[in-house]
Amino acid sequence: MTTTSLETAQSPLLKVEKLSVSRSGISIIEDVCLTIDEGEFVGLVGPNGGGKTTLLLTILGILKSRKGIIEFYGQKPESKSILGKIGWVSQSAANIPSNVRITVRELVQLGTLNASNMFWRGGTDQYEQVNNAIEMAGLQDVEDRDVSQLSGGQRQRAVIARVLASKAEFILLDEPLVGVDRESRNSLLEFLDKLCHESQKTILMVSHDIAAIQQASHRMIYLEERIRYDGAAHCFPDLVDLAALRGIQSVHNQNYTENKLYQLENPGGK
Repeated sequence: MTTTSLETAQSPLLKVEKLSVSRSGISIIEDVCLTIDEGEFVGLVGPNGGGKTTLLLTILGILKSRKGIIEFYGQKPESKSILGKIGWVSQSAANIPSNVRITVRELVQLGTLNASNMFWRGGTDQYEQVNNAIEMAGLQDVEDRDVSQLSGGQRQRAVIARVLASKAEFILLDEPLVGVDRESRNSLLEFLDKLCHESQKTILMVSHDIAAIQQASHRMIYLEERIRYDGAAHCFPDLVDLAALRGIQSVHNQNYTENKLYQLENPGGK
């Protein structure tokens, strides 16, 4: 193996370095640095307007950065070597109009389409891709049902299965828990966890539901213009500590908030 190949093999799946993005002349994210390794389930949380969706869209190349570096598998995002490895499920992906008649299998099959096979009937390989994706998503019992008849959780599974059918290795999800009831939410989070542990998928998921993300993800990132926390999900700050990280002072006891902020910024300090 050459030195270049070895370096690529050892590179994190995603590397973001000193990334800054502005929209309409307003800075949205500033000097964001992070790496994500293969098989991680990373929850990206933060307030409205904090830059979560902007970060995802910039990673995908939809938005242009003001400065910074983005690499997948040690390669630039436009590299042909990573085509098909990145899957994207937008916040509105599961909001399929009720007048659109499409079954779960037909929806998942759309994930197998590309420029080379768009105008011919798929063969055995394409059929197996669809079957595998439906099985991974646990949708075998509803694969011939119209998508409009599914619950919110089932629709989310279906649009994720469409990405799985494309053989994507790194899946980016934007607010997949919105509109999903409690039971379906728990089932969906278990499904995502299994994708990492059993199918070696890597997930970066945006959500406002901090409690749900903390129970499901391996790691959490709190983004509010800059990354304020990046670490193990079980170590995520409680509400008081999180307010201190954000610079929000208690109107009841300012000294307490200042002491908390000092402790967070100086772990182990006196």
